[in-house]
Order: sequence, then structure tokens, then C-alpha cells
Amino acid sequence: MSSYKNWTEHTAHVKATFAALGKDHPKMLQAFIALDQASAAEALDEKTRELISLAVAITTRCESCISVHAEAAAKAGATESEIAGALATAIAMNAGAAYTYALRAMEAVKAQS
Repeated sequence: MSSYKNWTEHTAHVKATFAALGKDHPKMLQAFIALDQASAAEALDEKTRELISLAVAITTRCESCISVHAEAAAKAGATESEIAGALATAIAMNAGAAYTYALRAMEAVKAQS
């Protein structure tokens, strides 16, 4: 499967620019790292956290998050099947959210008719 983006280069770029931003704004980076470490201390193992992170990256449409968490999920030992399952869940959640908001849109239309 071909890709329009070199994900390996993109991941390296994201990490480099993240580090540069952190160097210029260390308090912000420290806070982000503390939040990440706090979430890592909870009951989920690294692979599960990365699968969830990748699914959330899909739902929030964050290409940088997709790039970084795809790499991390693979490094954490997630199989292609597990990743596909997480992505299928993200797709289903987006469909459910769209359906729910479609109901709200119909309410708005009816209220203004």
C-alpha cells in the first residue's frame, strides 16, 4: 500500500519540533511529560495505551499523533490485527457520533420550521 506521506520522516520531524518547542518552553514540556507519566502509571499496559492513543488520534484527525502513536504501538508489540481492531473501534465511534449529531441537526431543523 502506498502512502502520500513518508511517515518515518514525519515522525522524526514531529519529535524534533516537539523537542525544540520544549527547549524554548520548558515548563510546558514538563507539564506535558508529567501528564503522560501520570497516565502511564495507571492500570493499562503500554500496548493498550498506545492502541487507545492511536484510535483517539484517528478520531481527532491528528496526523502527528497518528505518526507518533503508530510507531509507539508497533514498538509496544501491537500486532497489525490489534491495530486494525483499535482503528475499527475509532471508525465506529466516529459513525456513532455523526449519527447522534445528525439527530441534533434534525431537531434544529424541526425547531426552526
